[in-house]
Order: sequence, then C-alpha cells, then structure tokens
Amino acid sequence: MSTFPPPELRPILDKIAKALREKNETVSVAETAAGGIISASLLSVPGASQIYKGGLTLYTLESRIAYAGWTEEMSKAYRGPTTDVVSFLAKNVRNSLKSTYTVAESGTAGPTGGATRNRTPGYAAFAVSTVDNVHVQEIETGSADRGRNMIDFASGALQLLLEVIQTTSQKL
Repeated sequence: MSTFPPPELRPILDKIAKALREKNETVSVAETAAGGIISASLLSVPGASQIYKGGLTLYTLESRIAYAGWTEEMSKAYRGPTTDVVSFLAKNVRNSLKSTYTVAESGTAGPTGGATRNRTPGYAAFAVSTVDNVHVQEIETGSADRGRNMIDFASGALQLLLEVIQTTSQKL
C-alpha cells in the first residue's frame, strides 16, 4: 500500500469522494501552508477527475495576486492567516473554477512564527465556500512541527469540507 495520502486522511477522503459522486458535485482547493497536500490527497482518490475541478497552492502573497484576485492593497494590509483571508480565497477560487465547493486553508506551519495568535505555529484557518455561504473554522495544534502541522491542516480542512457537503445541498 502506498504511503500517500497519509493514512489518517484516507477515511475522510473516501467519504468526501463518495458524497460528491452521489450528489454529482465538485470541489476545488485554495491552500497555503498545507503546501498542496489537500489537492494531492483529493487527487489520490480513484475517479478524482469526476469530483475535482482544480486547485491552487497560494503560498506567497504574489501568487495570490496572480491567481486568486488578491490586490496590492490586501498585501499591504496582510497580518497573517485569518478566517477573512480564507473566506476571500475560497469565494474567489469557487467562482473562477465553477465548483460546487471550494475549501481554503491558510496557517502558520512553523517551526517559527510571530507574536499574534494567528502567527503562532500550529494555527490554521479554513473556509468552505458554497453558492450561498462560507463556512469557517480555526484550529490550533499546539505544535511547531512543520510537517505534522501541514498534515493536520489538510485534515482539518478536509473535515470541514465533509461537514459542509453532508449538511448542504448545492446547485450551481
């Protein structure tokens, strides 16, 4: 058996894929600190082309300007990952890729960070954009282990995505 995706993500990925297929719905991704793990994990599911519309790894502010509707003014005002940041990314990418859902993640993976809560290693914000709403969540892992946080951020984002898929009915 392959070591990717991480074993702890496999059950949730199976549930997400099954739910999206049953509802004939799609997902796209906008991620930062998870570094592509969310997209890669979704793509590891057989038949991903039926449910996955695309994804962006928006690690730098420059990439957000180039690909996600971010502005120079937003870059100047940026103070780290927040639910407002991921909500903006999720809405913009969902509108661009015409997916039913977009899951967005931004966090501080570590090992270093800053003095504010959202710049502390282990902090992440998530959003799932739908046609009618944006659902948000935050986590704090309490760890400065960069690799572990990246996986935990992907897991948190995917868990929120599954919750939203299971509790909403979408029509584009």
